[in-house]
Amino acid sequence: MRPLTRGLRDGVLLAALLLATAHAPARAQQVTRDDIIAKLDHFETPAEIDIPALKQQVLERSRTRSKNEPPPQKRPPIAPNLTSLPTASLDIQFDVDTPIVLPESYQTVGRIADALTHASLLPYNFLVVGHIESSGRRENNAVLSQRRADAIRDILINTFKISAKRVQSIGLGEEQLLDPAHPGAPVNNQIQIMTISRVADTEPPPAHPAPAAPAAKKPAKKR
Repeated sequence: MRPLTRGLRDGVLLAALLLATAHAPARAQQVTRDDIIAKLDHFETPAEIDIPALKQQVLERSRTRSKNEPPPQKRPPIAPNLTSLPTASLDIQFDVDTPIVLPESYQTVGRIADALTHASLLPYNFLVVGHIESSGRRENNAVLSQRRADAIRDILINTFKISAKRVQSIGLGEEQLLDPAHPGAPVNNQIQIMTISRVADTEPPPAHPAPAAPAAKKPAKKR
């Protein structure tokens, strides 16, 4: 076999490099603080959410053993009112089957904290929502998603000193899949941050303030 010329050899190497690049897995784009702010800073109407009741509802539905229960792809969302809220969906990596955040995701949680303490988001309260892909036991997924949402809330409060009054958490398990058509897809493991209400002391004044009551007339002095 005749040896390749230098030009042909370089061409072969370049073609191999391009082929390898084309088949290499794409790196996830890093979300920035400003990305999170942009997604959360368009609040309009407070969400009416009873967090304790929703937690109980998630657990009860995840324990369903009925033969008539629809498959994950066809289950209705358990909290459809959440889908209309300003939301940032984030890839946060946890240790397998635990609520332990992996070191490579610390920076993402820090960016959430930076966003929540930015001037444009200080007037608002937020909800951390945990999800799990549809694999394993459904009830276990509900519990794990709650523990992971709680873990993110705890880090925001204890490490980054976000006011506990501004952040709540809920785990929806696999009861509200982010990609229902693909129940086992990794996207269904994302953590969501949602803007749910205004901080009480930052409520805007009413458009038409009530008129002040007229001052009571003093009784005339007797002469």
